[in-house]
Amino acid sequence: MKSRLNVLDRRRPPYQLPQVKALSFFSGAMGLDLGLEATGIIPILACESDKMCRGTITENRPDIALIGDISKYDASEIRDFAGLSLTDDIDLMVGGPPCQSFSTAGARKSFNDRHGNVFLRYIDLILELRPRYAVIENVRGLLSAPILHRPHAARDQKWIPTSEELPGSALMYILNRLRKGGYGVSFNLYNTANFGVPEVRERIVILCSRDGSKLPHLVPTHSENGAYGLPPWRTLREAISGLSECNHAHFPEERLRYYRLLGPGQYWKHLPHDLHKSALGNAYYSGGGKTGFLRRLDWDKPSCTLLTSPNMPATDLCHPTEDRPLSIEEYKRIQQFPSEWKICGTLSDQYRQVGNAVPVGLGEAIGRAILAHRSGELVAPPKGFPHSRYKGTDEVSWELATENALRGEVHSKHRSGAVHGSNMQLSLL
Repeated sequence: MKSRLNVLDRRRPPYQLPQVKALSFFSGAMGLDLGLEATGIIPILACESDKMCRGTITENRPDIALIGDISKYDASEIRDFAGLSLTDDIDLMVGGPPCQSFSTAGARKSFNDRHGNVFLRYIDLILELRPRYAVIENVRGLLSAPILHRPHAARDQKWIPTSEELPGSALMYILNRLRKGGYGVSFNLYNTANFGVPEVRERIVILCSRDGSKLPHLVPTHSENGAYGLPPWRTLREAISGLSECNHAHFPEERLRYYRLLGPGQYWKHLPHDLHKSALGNAYYSGGGKTGFLRRLDWDKPSCTLLTSPNMPATDLCHPTEDRPLSIEEYKRIQQFPSEWKICGTLSDQYRQVGNAVPVGLGEAIGRAILAHRSGELVAPPKGFPHSRYKGTDEVSWELATENALRGEVHSKHRSGAVHGSNMQLSLL
């Protein structure tokens, strides 16, 4: 739809405050917020600096308070925009700080770049505004991100990483700050397909409680192949069948000639062997499985993770039977946005916003967990439930492994004389 540029910050109209007072940060296209709304939690403030996302927020929720760059507001200003007094208790803060700093596909600059810094600003605001609950959503790469990233080109054979450069030190630092502020913290890596989302997308969700207790992990509503007595994962067929509108990007003819040889659920390896090199070009000689190349989706499985563009060579998302990328309407269905939800900007802008969004079903699972704990209910997932394809991603097992690694590195350096009293090393432990 037509872009709405230069949307100004606005205060919330003087309506009666809801029973659960929630603030949304890094709101994007509001997928997480729509999930919260499904449980009865209606955010009263959105924080977003992207112009197109601000237009999307305004088109759909014109009465929500809206602010921009999180680093430009203090706690009292945020309260003012939200229509809260200095004594009003905030029930919930939710946010997914930009993930580029921690993505395993990126440069992994962690807290060294502006995206990493707004992550820390979000933690600061949690500790300043002191909501009853806080939620942090992020990519899997946060589990292994260091506080400081040394480029591979700057590592020689004698390089010994400091504790700040060790995998997991960034998340450990965040957890320690929250706990020193009195918050109980639990987290895990979750596959959104387990919450009724017709998409395999893995995200870290950190749940924080001001009373110092730990919330149980999110409770799944679905499972792979119907295990644990739950309905099976929703499929792409269930999500997009029957759509009439189809606004989509295009593949170049050079790529289409290969797609015409592939069926649902197939990718480049299913081409005749003598076409592999020509189909992949220079990427043929790169490492990894290259499963994102020339990929048709499977009707009878959830979609793979939607990205910000469906027609990039290494991240193709082709319709199962039609020779085209997924449409923006299909993107919205997979991410569970209502059909009437308006996404601002060009087609490229719309793909980016929906591809970056938190699926609505995951937001709904977060809302249920918060409300259950708030009412004193103990609702936990089935014992042994596999929340993702990885093991050891919950706070207990992850912290044990990471603390042992950090302590082992520091002790090793003490023995070798390589430690010179780093304050950050001590705070991590």
